[in-house]
Amino acid sequence: MATKAKENYLKALYHLHLKNEEISLSELGRNLELSKPTVNNMVKKMHQNGWVKYEKYKPIKLTNEGRKNAVLVIRKHRLSEMFLSQIMGFGWEEVHDIAEELEHIKTENLFDRMDELLGFPNIDPHGSPIPNKEGEIVKRNYKTLAECSVGTKVELKALRDSSTDFLLFLNKKEIHLGSEILIHQIESFDKSMTISYGDHSEQVLSNSISSRILVEAI
Repeated sequence: MATKAKENYLKALYHLHLKNEEISLSELGRNLELSKPTVNNMVKKMHQNGWVKYEKYKPIKLTNEGRKNAVLVIRKHRLSEMFLSQIMGFGWEEVHDIAEELEHIKTENLFDRMDELLGFPNIDPHGSPIPNKEGEIVKRNYKTLAECSVGTKVELKALRDSSTDFLLFLNKKEIHLGSEILIHQIESFDKSMTISYGDHSEQVLSNSISSRILVEAI
């Protein structure tokens, strides 16, 4: 059975694996903020579990079994975030750290019950897909707001960044999932955007912000 530490390694490996199938010990160590020898010892244990393929001086590869275990931890995390948000009334900026603890609970019935009470959602409070019980994820091909052109009207569907600071910024701007955004102007110099949404008109977003917002044309 996976320990909390192993599950955290699995999640880190999964997210790195999405960018590159071969992962170095140094890269994994930087992601987890751990030393290379510490990471090396854990990866050896995970190799014995059949979750990764690893040979000395060669990159780490996540196995199919390792990927499924990682995705099931992510499922518990995102279901927990949704439960905390929708049932318990926490803000989307508050749920991550609590879900980090809940995701390691082994009682599967708890998460099945969460899923049922929520009406079997397919996204979490930040728009990220919730994997099903078989470890399958339905991915959406959203664009970033920064990729859209003047005159386009879009709906905010998800976020590329769910850090607390970014979520608090969006709260201040009253931007949330489902916000309908109309692009009025894009500055050629810095790609900042003038937009309107809801009761807000002539709001300016930097390119850094618009690149973190995922949208769909409406």
